[in-house]
Amino acid sequence: MALKATSFTSTLHPSLCSVSSLFLVTLISILSLSLFFLFTTANQSKSISSQSLISKTTPQASIKVYVADLPRSLNYGLLDTYWSLQSDSRLGSEADRAIRRTQMGKTLKFPPYPENPLIKQYSAEYWIMGDLMTPEKLRNGSFAKRVFDVNEADVVFVPFFATISAEMQLGVGKGVFRKKEGNEDYERQRQVMEFVYGTQAWKRSGGRDHVFVLTDPVAMWHVKAEVAPAILLVVDFGGWYKLDSKASNNSLSEMIQHTQVSLLKDVIVPYTHLLPRLHLSENQKRQTLLYFKGAKHRHRGGLVREKLWDLLVNEQGVIMEEGFPNATGREQSIKGMRTSEFCLHPAGDTPTSCRLFDAIQSLCIPVIVSDNIELPFEGMVDYSEFSVFVAVRDSLQPNWLVSHLRSFSKGQRDRFRQNMARVQPIFQYDNGHPAGIGPIPPDGAVNHIWKKVHQKLPMIKEAIIREKRKPPGASVPLRCHCT
Repeated sequence: MALKATSFTSTLHPSLCSVSSLFLVTLISILSLSLFFLFTTANQSKSISSQSLISKTTPQASIKVYVADLPRSLNYGLLDTYWSLQSDSRLGSEADRAIRRTQMGKTLKFPPYPENPLIKQYSAEYWIMGDLMTPEKLRNGSFAKRVFDVNEADVVFVPFFATISAEMQLGVGKGVFRKKEGNEDYERQRQVMEFVYGTQAWKRSGGRDHVFVLTDPVAMWHVKAEVAPAILLVVDFGGWYKLDSKASNNSLSEMIQHTQVSLLKDVIVPYTHLLPRLHLSENQKRQTLLYFKGAKHRHRGGLVREKLWDLLVNEQGVIMEEGFPNATGREQSIKGMRTSEFCLHPAGDTPTSCRLFDAIQSLCIPVIVSDNIELPFEGMVDYSEFSVFVAVRDSLQPNWLVSHLRSFSKGQRDRFRQNMARVQPIFQYDNGHPAGIGPIPPDGAVNHIWKKVHQKLPMIKEAIIREKRKPPGASVPLRCHCT
């Protein structure tokens, strides 16, 4: 019967067998290919997942930094000298007097940085140096890798504490600060420049791959033209465009040229904030619309502050307080910023100040009235997501600013604060270790500074190569790289 059945099938349906066979072969092929691709995709996914895990747990340094071998007297030694000084009106603060009493007679390898807010706001030099001085085995979170062969380096860091040098001179002999004779700060500036001029690294690049921290607007004041080719870490360009007309005697030769600073080569860094961080979970109801604490009278671009003061001082919901923020009445500043929806940030002697970063740490929405302001980490941070930018012209119209701020809904203000909370760590220098010697947070200010320097490297290298091919004696006009 079986044989007959087979014969019957073959005789009556010859095409059916062919179709069935073809279908079976096709099905097997599809299943085989499916299993192959499924296996391959699974392995690829597993490989990608492993790579992502490795990149997260072992971040790789992206910029190689050589630290110039300046004598200790030009960095940590300056702090030794600072703490050995008797307190005075310029340098003295209650916090520093307390530290000075315990520090007197001691020589620590890594002394503390001043707590005096006039100086502390410019402490980037200290925290950047602290990270580079940290033993390499503890620097897993650092974007910069310290190298000890200058030929391996992307950049050369010049470890001069220019702020401490300038502030000490202003404290003990302000009258000679703009002079050269009898000016110890000037002598230190010259010592730094003579040292770097004598190195092969400077001669090779013309200083273009050297990094100076010049956060204090008066830092290295006498040699600004000499350090201009280098990568400058500055809080803004306000102290560079021109000198005070009285100091320059209206002489063009004494004026700082725009070609000496540029967003193409230099990096805008944050001031060190002076008020403690307020976490979003700690935020409470804010009764005041707009808050400002600072000096009413400023010079140059800061003249707008005085005009704003007169317009706003009697407005309902606005608090305008005289005095340098945080130098006195620190608790008053904390309360003012934490209980106000918006914090006013008008230009002062320079376009920006540490007030902006105090506002961010206080979750007080910054109201920036400064047409020429430059901000840290732009391209990494979108300030428009948590700040209000106002043209100077608009702000000076009667009743305009208050009406504009009242137009923001509660939902908009809440979103500003949520965005601000996310960027607070980016503006944090202090890594929680004594003298800054220890691991730094990967999302902190120091790493973001080095990431911005890293972005400049292609332009810096191009400038170095271009300079090499210039014929001897050729005159090349200065070009303004302002953007």
